[in-house]
Amino acid sequence: MPCLPTDNDRYASEPASVLVAAVHGAVRDLVRRRWAGSGLDWSAFAAAANERLITKDDLAAIDAAVLATGHRYAFSALISASERPAAYRGTEPDREGPFCFAHPDAPTAAADPEGRALCGVGDNVVRRDRNVRGRALYVRSSQEVIALMQQGVPDGRIAIIDDSGGTLTAPILERFAGVVCAGGTVRSHLGILTREYGIPCLMNVKLTGVFNDDMIELETSAAARTADSYQRGEAMPARIWKAEP
Repeated sequence: MPCLPTDNDRYASEPASVLVAAVHGAVRDLVRRRWAGSGLDWSAFAAAANERLITKDDLAAIDAAVLATGHRYAFSALISASERPAAYRGTEPDREGPFCFAHPDAPTAAADPEGRALCGVGDNVVRRDRNVRGRALYVRSSQEVIALMQQGVPDGRIAIIDDSGGTLTAPILERFAGVVCAGGTVRSHLGILTREYGIPCLMNVKLTGVFNDDMIELETSAAARTADSYQRGEAMPARIWKAEP
């Protein structure tokens, strides 16, 4: 079988889970088989012929085979779990009352002398002179975005969102005092957008115990996460605190 360009990707890292490894392996095996049988060089295969040689049905078959094992995907964007609930693990913990993220690996600590209680960490997109404070506002659906477009975003709100793509919140992004995202990296679409808009942002956040309207502080004075640190697997955490109003 031919060697794919991604087989020697110097930026590649080990899959985050057995499920990710299985999906990646199945897709690569499919591409190898179809490329080997096409008689084309890689450039021609990738640029012109792949849509007819690798079809939507082929990828759907891989998806079906994975789900048939009983495994379920972890979601980043809430819309994924809403559209395909049978394909994803539970979307939210069962609880009464208001929603909040409850990441099992989010660090916590009692309030410090400034009244700040540690409740999470993330990857800082841009290092700034000072930290940013604001009231938490979960934005997790297109319906919520439409409502905020119509009614306006209250001043001093820090958006807390699932999806690193940035498409969901793009129409109202510049109205936020800051952004906290549970997925992605500083190189994700949302990381790029917030950097260009000049909006403080933490990506890849592990957060717990923060509800709508809680006052939070983002450690945007921390060093920005670098591409080299991702490659080395070196954490550069920026902290998140619940703060006194």
